[in-house]
Amino acid sequence: MSAPDPTSQPPPGDDGANIVGVLPGDGPGPDVMAAATLAGDKVVTTDGEHIGHIAGIMLNVRSGRIAYAVLSAGGLRGIGSTLHAIPWGALTLNVDEKLFLVHITADEIRNAPGFDKDHWPAMADPQWATAVHRYFKRGRSWLPR
Repeated sequence: MSAPDPTSQPPPGDDGANIVGVLPGDGPGPDVMAAATLAGDKVVTTDGEHIGHIAGIMLNVRSGRIAYAVLSAGGLRGIGSTLHAIPWGALTLNVDEKLFLVHITADEIRNAPGFDKDHWPAMADPQWATAVHRYFKRGRSWLPR
């Protein structure tokens, strides 16, 4: 796989992930997809590094919007991996490559606030959410308006 060219990708908005690639006309996807079909998708940084995979997608139940993708990075087969909440708007789905591009470098991901599978943060905590969104340079558009 060749490294994604971040200059050829549209910058994501705060409301949702962007989509690039050849878009099929019939059937589900890529505009509307089951969240389970995205779990396990590779995540590549703007500097071309395969940093991990999507471990889950977190929904804000009250607003009905996707709040975060959970990135599993590092470790071996999930053991010792660090989880990172990535605001949905910080991602671009590349349909052709079947991966997500996160609009941040690999070093920035390694330094991003993370957690482990046994110690999840309180994702509804406004202070925590503000810090994560600020780190990824995204607004908090998933909150109810």
